[in-house]
Amino acid sequence: MRTLLFLLQKEFKQIFRDPGILRVIFMMPAMQLIVLPMAADYEVKNIKLAVVDHNRSTYTQTLINKITASGYFQLDQYTASYKEALHEMESDNADIILEIPLGFEKDFVKEQQAEVLIAVNAINGVKAGLGAAYLQSIITDYNQELRVKFVQLPRVNHTPAINVTYSNWFNPLMNYKFFMVPGILVILLTMVGSFLASLNIVKEKESGTIEQINVTPIKKYHFILGKLIPFWVLGLVILTIGLSIARIAYGIIPAGSLFTIYIFAAVYLLAVLGLGLLLSTYCATQQQAMLISFFMMMIFVLMSGLYTPIDSMPEWAQWITRFNPVSYFIEVMRMVVLKGSSLADISRHILIVLGFAVALNTWAVLSYRKRA
Repeated sequence: MRTLLFLLQKEFKQIFRDPGILRVIFMMPAMQLIVLPMAADYEVKNIKLAVVDHNRSTYTQTLINKITASGYFQLDQYTASYKEALHEMESDNADIILEIPLGFEKDFVKEQQAEVLIAVNAINGVKAGLGAAYLQSIITDYNQELRVKFVQLPRVNHTPAINVTYSNWFNPLMNYKFFMVPGILVILLTMVGSFLASLNIVKEKESGTIEQINVTPIKKYHFILGKLIPFWVLGLVILTIGLSIARIAYGIIPAGSLFTIYIFAAVYLLAVLGLGLLLSTYCATQQQAMLISFFMMMIFVLMSGLYTPIDSMPEWAQWITRFNPVSYFIEVMRMVVLKGSSLADISRHILIVLGFAVALNTWAVLSYRKRA
């Protein structure tokens, strides 16, 4: 125990002597947590719309006004032909083309139906899909309003109808920041923990101080714990700063207990830091450690469920996510922050991540003993 205390004292002194590490630990996550949720918006706005209105009636003008008033579309320009509108799309001046035929008003009044053409620039699949869905929804609403004007309903309508109402549970206003901020906080915590831990032992190798440590009677698990505990403490400090920013900047107050979040984060950090220490035992230079950590972080982040729902991934990808500790923490953060889940609700997640922590740290200790 006395040996471990001396090692911890040495590690904390090394960390706080380096202002670069302190900036990485404290300033970068704070700045990223303030900036990234503002940019990572799931809503697609300012979709550039080109209109080819061959009819030019009050009906079409009302429809176009309704589309532009929705806030999602930005009217680029009216064009005389579909060919001109397509040229606008090819020049990236338009994302969606709405072509209204010449007999739009006449067909609708006489035959109770009319057709319009929607052409979508599908280079950006998300923007194309959401833009087309928004436009189709607005046209459907407009169609419903016109039908109510034309169709004279009887006083007693015997036609059965289904009225659908819905509510957004756990996030009533569908505020995307409420589920993005906890996820981004997890990513930042993971990046800082794994990068710094992976660089730490390698730095000792490059400076040659690890050889001096190896000739001392320090046990291997003392050495690994001495490297792990300081970043574990700093990780919890970063989590505290992140939760404070989430509350002050975005008004996010966890529906569940902070104690639940900290318990899971404590176990999760053991797993992430164990992974970083494991990588550092295999790497000879800080460059190698950084590149391998970056490679693994890319996989962890993209397959964590932060941007793409895990359930919508292929079966083989879902199997890979079961070995991704980041996906469990993101799910837990959303469960606790939005839903108010308790320790009992996340017990399965804790056991899985605890398994990761035990396996990775044991592997790191064994690997260090062989290669030191």
